[in-house]
Amino acid sequence: MGDEHDKLLPVANVGRIMKQVLPPTAKISKEAKETIQECASEFISFVTGEASAKCQKENRKTVNGDDICWALGSLGFDEYSQAIVRYLHKFREFERERASAAAICKGDCLLQIDQN
Repeated sequence: MGDEHDKLLPVANVGRIMKQVLPPTAKISKEAKETIQECASEFISFVTGEASAKCQKENRKTVNGDDICWALGSLGFDEYSQAIVRYLHKFREFERERASAAAICKGDCLLQIDQN
């Protein structure tokens, strides 16, 4: 069971996510957490496996966000795929803005050092 257990999401994280969508007074049994843990882990493996197969066919070694979005759509999870595509675009935009701001800050810091 060691190898199988290593492939599961941490049950504490699963429990925390479950609590976010339930009323504050709701109780979650250990069995329920473990069941969701297994299902979520299997779903992630299923989607990742499909994305990995696509990468292998294209002679690529790295699975990226676009591959995951493609796999979701390919497996019939179109609504999830569309939501993930929107999230991925926002995330990439945020990362570009953050990198740009860091470059500007670095340039300002260097300018201040040169002036001293």
